[in-house]
Amino acid sequence: MLGSLFLLWAGLLLLYFLLKTRRPKNFPPGPQPFPIFGNLLQLNLKNPIKDFEKLSKCYGKVYSIYFGGRPAVLLHGLQAVKEALMTRGVEFAGRPQGLLINHATENKGVIIVNYGPTWKEQRRFALTTLRNFGLGKLSMEERILEETSHLSSYIEKSAGQSLDPKMLFHNAFSNVICAILFGSRYKYEDQSFQSLMRMISENTKINNGRWGMIYDTIPLIRSLPLPFRKMIENRKKVKAFLLTKVAEHKETRVPGQPRDILDCYLDEIEKRGNDGSSFDDGFMVALMMDLFFAGTDTSSTTLRVGLLQLMLHPDVQARCHQEIDAVLGEREQVCYEDRHRMPYVQAVIHEVQRYGSVVPLSVFHATTQDTQVLGYSIPKGTTIIPNLSSVLYEEGKWKFPHEFNPSNFLKEEGEFVKPEAFVPFSLGPRMCLGEGLARMGLFLFLVMLLRRFQFHWPQDGGEPDLTPKFGITQEPKPYRLGVKLRGQQSG
Repeated sequence: MLGSLFLLWAGLLLLYFLLKTRRPKNFPPGPQPFPIFGNLLQLNLKNPIKDFEKLSKCYGKVYSIYFGGRPAVLLHGLQAVKEALMTRGVEFAGRPQGLLINHATENKGVIIVNYGPTWKEQRRFALTTLRNFGLGKLSMEERILEETSHLSSYIEKSAGQSLDPKMLFHNAFSNVICAILFGSRYKYEDQSFQSLMRMISENTKINNGRWGMIYDTIPLIRSLPLPFRKMIENRKKVKAFLLTKVAEHKETRVPGQPRDILDCYLDEIEKRGNDGSSFDDGFMVALMMDLFFAGTDTSSTTLRVGLLQLMLHPDVQARCHQEIDAVLGEREQVCYEDRHRMPYVQAVIHEVQRYGSVVPLSVFHATTQDTQVLGYSIPKGTTIIPNLSSVLYEEGKWKFPHEFNPSNFLKEEGEFVKPEAFVPFSLGPRMCLGEGLARMGLFLFLVMLLRRFQFHWPQDGGEPDLTPKFGITQEPKPYRLGVKLRGQQSG
């Protein structure tokens, strides 16, 4: 009797799952999901990009998979990504809810908050403040250049040797974010700063990896003491650190004379009073954490990708050295305006972003209403995964789609050109908030490092392994960076 009841229960459960995962009329096609897991078992969780490529060849440029009982639509190639994120931008501007990242961020900030009035006012404030506070202007440039000087001095100690650049670059870009957010920088050896960096690195690893995907797919295990709990604990500790900065600023600020973004936000809270807006200490800290986590990891990873490629392509590095020396002449320091006279360096930086595909699947979107893409019907609330890697490597859109080659961004006469398929910052209303800061930081850091150093594959480096480590942030495998000092001019 008990066995019969169990079989009946299992059969009903299976029937429920099959009905729940039955694709609606005109919904994008895809593989048949398994009970409980959906299509999770059919993907290589270490790096599903190749699986997504195969699925696209089988089902087309728009197809669907299931995470447990939750459907997700993948967009493959420029046409699909552009139609959804630009042509129908608002209809695809939502964020999926109920995921690990939502719970870790408490649904506050800018990156993960769902589309609506709160997101609009928080994003508008962030964009305006970054722009007014010196994005592309001298004050922001000075903060970045100060950090390039500290980084160069640190690297110089390893001249003639090799070093592991991962945490070093992480520290440097984090200090830029710290300077912009609350006007401080930290010595790379500072223990509290290193503790902060470790927590950010751990959270990126957890959310990027299989535990984040398992959390999102199987809600039943969320209360268990598994690694994803560490991500939420770390987030609380980073929040506590930032709240101490808020308290310090409240005591020392002069209203209307902001020193940094934190002061700007406190001015905004004061100006709005009790107008019913979302501006409060909670959203302020969440915005700071968004800028901290996103701005640090993506930029530092891109710089690591860049120097790895320059070590493996010494001819490209030599040409960068030549152009930098010709433009700077006797000047020791670069300025952001110099980029207009460095088309080859610009091409190299853009090729690093393309080839590295540091955020391969963007941040997941969700539909804000019933809509469609390439003729398929997509219900409101559906998770949307824009496969940005498929655009950055799309055949027919690039001269050399599958190899590292700066010529992808150069006309025959050597003039810099940016093809339409260059989408590392995504597209539409939810494109990367920190694009301007990232572009300035990458240019100034790379040029200042190449001005002083020559980088080479070291003898203790082993064999190069270019297989990327997949995640929300896709990064190169650990490597050693060989460093030589250059002469003042041509070296």
